[in-house]
Amino acid sequence: MIMLKQTLLGLTLAELQEVVKRLGMPGFAAKQIASWLYDKKVNSIDEMTNLSLKHRELLKEVCEVGADAPVDAMRSVDGTVKYLYRAGEKHFVEAVYIPDEERATLCVSSQVGCKMNCKFCMTGKQGFTANLTANQIINQINSLPEWDNLTNVVMMGMGEPLDNLDEVLKALEIMTSSYGYGWSPKRITLSTVGLRKGFQRFIEESECHLAVSLHSPVTMQRRELMPAEKAFSITEMVDLLKNYDFSKQRRLSFEYIVFKGVNDSLLYAKELLKLLRGLDCRINLIRFHAIPGVDLKGADMETMTKFRDYLTSHGLFTTIRASRGEDIFAACGMLSTAKQEENKQELI
Repeated sequence: MIMLKQTLLGLTLAELQEVVKRLGMPGFAAKQIASWLYDKKVNSIDEMTNLSLKHRELLKEVCEVGADAPVDAMRSVDGTVKYLYRAGEKHFVEAVYIPDEERATLCVSSQVGCKMNCKFCMTGKQGFTANLTANQIINQINSLPEWDNLTNVVMMGMGEPLDNLDEVLKALEIMTSSYGYGWSPKRITLSTVGLRKGFQRFIEESECHLAVSLHSPVTMQRRELMPAEKAFSITEMVDLLKNYDFSKQRRLSFEYIVFKGVNDSLLYAKELLKLLRGLDCRINLIRFHAIPGVDLKGADMETMTKFRDYLTSHGLFTTIRASRGEDIFAACGMLSTAKQEENKQELI
């Protein structure tokens, strides 16, 4: 029987301390291993040359680094790259690299599939398969070919991050700790539909930016677009957010996909102003990427510009997010869905 080795990549310093203690290695070895993993980004234990040969051999018996390069990539004419990473047997997740003039952002996944079943999202159509481990989350960043250019991470890929919060918080700790990547939390944004069970915990245990998927200020309509509204309504969410200070460096934003003839009239803009009054926040308007089998269409640019100008002129800072990677289906879940289908065909 082959024993599965523990992956080191994705372990926090406290977890690495447990590993070295268990193996009878000196306590300081945990920090050395963390430096090899997160600073020098090695792919094998043999490369950890300041550990004694004996300790490296000991470590190799039960552990491996666990860095896995992407198995596929799709490149857009605008420089966006969608990477496919293996996540356990026969499963895949996507990470999308989006270079811009001054910054380069990686859109990272937190689950294989998703339970939220939002009407407009391809990942939701896959159903839910598994939570990613901190190793599988960090690996999307660690094994990114463009790692050296990366300036920002958004937890906006496949899955609902608050539905896998333990592993997500571990990954965020590694990204922001001095033993890890040492990033400012202001370089990281977590995007959520809003889940009661993890919402406050994330706000209180992390300093990363928060983006809430809003998409409609009208409860009944939001419920139709996003079933999660039934369990934790947007009005409750907004009331809760008013207890926290987002006026300093930490940013609160609301994502709003503009659907043609659905939520794109100025009536909706007025409702948004009512809903968000008194909150220090901004709105990101997003163009809709059409997906198969869904009867929603994106609003045109003129409508979106009017919507933006109305909100901004009434004191709600609003931007239109540039649409990237349309030629490679950069919206979440497209490539992995294709890969899962391909695998099924091979089995038939």
